[in-house]
Amino acid sequence: MSARIISHLPLDDNSNGWSRILPSRQTGTTLEGDQKADWVVLGAGFAGLAAARRLAENRPQDHIILLEANEVGEGASGRNSGFAIDLPHNVGSSMDELEGSHRYMALARAAIDYHEKQINQYNIKCDWSQPGKYHAAVTEKGVGEVLEPFARELEALDEPFQWIEKTDLDKRLGTTHFAAAVHTPGCCLMNPAALTRGLADNLPDNVSLHEHSPVIQFEHAGWIKLTTPGGRVSAPKLILCVNGFADRFGFYRRQLISFAANASLSRRLTAKERQTLGCEDNWGLTPVNAFAGITMRFTRDHRLLIRQNIYFNPRMRESEAYRARVRRAHKKLFDQRFPMLPEVDMEYTWTGYICLSQNGAPGFGAIAPNVYTSVCQNAVGVTRGTIGGLLAADMACNQDNELIAYMQSLGTPNTVAPRPFLDLGVRAKFAWEIWKSRTEA
Repeated sequence: MSARIISHLPLDDNSNGWSRILPSRQTGTTLEGDQKADWVVLGAGFAGLAAARRLAENRPQDHIILLEANEVGEGASGRNSGFAIDLPHNVGSSMDELEGSHRYMALARAAIDYHEKQINQYNIKCDWSQPGKYHAAVTEKGVGEVLEPFARELEALDEPFQWIEKTDLDKRLGTTHFAAAVHTPGCCLMNPAALTRGLADNLPDNVSLHEHSPVIQFEHAGWIKLTTPGGRVSAPKLILCVNGFADRFGFYRRQLISFAANASLSRRLTAKERQTLGCEDNWGLTPVNAFAGITMRFTRDHRLLIRQNIYFNPRMRESEAYRARVRRAHKKLFDQRFPMLPEVDMEYTWTGYICLSQNGAPGFGAIAPNVYTSVCQNAVGVTRGTIGGLLAADMACNQDNELIAYMQSLGTPNTVAPRPFLDLGVRAKFAWEIWKSRTEA
């Protein structure tokens, strides 16, 4: 295979609110000179961090190099809404679909258990907690079409949940915006940038992390050779954990679709404002329609988060002027939901990038000789990215793990239309989705 030049690189715009509320951190070294390793892992998000740690555990005598294009916690893993979700987004009612849901939950819960182990062992300060989450509808239509079937399917799975009527929900959340919700107890919440940082800062001794080391050239002819602006790594095996950038390396061509989502984090509420709000502490809410609705959180340090407006963004770039407009729009949405807090502003607004496949399948497993992947997490990166990276390492080491088959059962990404036909189709589909579900905003 000839050398592939990587010219489109991840961009850190320094806008991520989750990391900006954290103390400063000593970053890892950049890659310099020619280096050799037994393994190289590319991408230090949830998938790459899990892959590197698992390789170190499976092969304690091997040397693993982990490369990160920017700074740990500033990429997609540190920019999400901070939900470790244990349940599938959509549950079917047939026996095959229910069995698929059980496999999905086993994978997600293994990832949550993994995180809890690392957090406890290394005392990672990331506001990790397990209050569960609310899945909420704004309208009676949303209640009937989504929440009621969801509750029936949870019963079929023998999963615990609470049905929350509006009056009780208003008190729990401090807003009258929602009609009803289903509360499930298994979801964990955290500051995702703090979790990612903590995992990176406590890697095993046989893992060398190099930050600010983007790969600008990739060669795969026998050995793997990765070139960065400051150096070069050679290794016999690679685990690729770069999510939507995987196609730049020649893999999953026309199978990955890149989207953006915008989030805002309010300033910290005062004691008087918290009393005015009058809700329970530390809650998280997902909407019945992820594209039209709004994901929300009330954090343990008393900030309110709003994430809204998922849209097609193949360039994975956004301007500060655009984020300023988003901040104003989020403030308007905030005021609609919390009119009793007119003086609370959005302190931080940022854009994060997610990778979806048309059929919801991940990019997982052996993709080429000595190349393994865990990419395309379909907006559940905390759990699916983590377990995907861990299992990719087990597969690469020929380590027996029944969860590998569970992961493979999720399928592989479909091939989609070439651009610009893809652009037209995706934008039309999502415009229709948002319009028909506009009352759930």
